[in-house]
Amino acid sequence: MTTEVLVLYFAKSAELAEVRSENITVPHQVTSLQLWEELVRKHPRLAAIRDQVVLAVHQEYVSLGDELLILHPGDEVAVIPPLSGG
Repeated sequence: MTTEVLVLYFAKSAELAEVRSENITVPHQVTSLQLWEELVRKHPRLAAIRDQVVLAVHQEYVSLGDELLILHPGDEVAVIPPLSGG
């Protein structure tokens, strides 16, 4: 079973993906790593930030790994690249 979610790209991730948001279709149940891999498949340049990126699903941070996500139509997934500051 698949579902359509809204992906929001911020800062460096938007630059690399060349979009600020898009709707994508993904499995209803997917690990955070599988979700990331799907985004990289669509936008290969995102691979450059793999080691620093954080995803937010349901407005909660998730690290890339085996964490199972249950996604519903219209859910938002945010791609948050490393932030610099001082």
